[in-house]
Amino acid sequence: MTKAALVPAWDMNRMRHGIALRCVQAMSDAQVNATPIQGMRSAREIVVHMYAFLRAVPESVLSGAIAFDEKSVLARVRTQADLVAFMEESWRAADAAFQQCTDAQLTALVKAPWGDMPGGVMISMIPDEFIHHRGQLYCYLRQLGVEPPMVWDFAHNAPEYAHR
Repeated sequence: MTKAALVPAWDMNRMRHGIALRCVQAMSDAQVNATPIQGMRSAREIVVHMYAFLRAVPESVLSGAIAFDEKSVLARVRTQADLVAFMEESWRAADAAFQQCTDAQLTALVKAPWGDMPGGVMISMIPDEFIHHRGQLYCYLRQLGVEPPMVWDFAHNAPEYAHR
């Protein structure tokens, strides 16, 4: 798998990040910490999981092994503003790592707890992971009485996350 083949999907991740930001920005501190659906994590916990993975994957392509610690992030990310800042920080780090990836690194194996796989395969896992958790955020927003942004409304994202 070449980097050129992954660039369009990565750009879509950029726009999806903009939508996820808008979801979290629509929530209050209480709402990001609520568990409106019994047996599921809070929105804060879901977003930390999403973005820890989003960042860890391209960084793992560079380092050769994936590692991330959600618990330490949850200890410092407590409010909606903290969560938005974490999302932005994670996106910038993930994007910087992706931009550095080479074709050789994308074909090399990355060590992961679920099995070693080529870096390009790791990168291609991000949309599935991101989208199903973003779907959970949409359920939470509706349960909390907040109208979520339209899923494909990239035009209303911040300029850096809008359609190019």
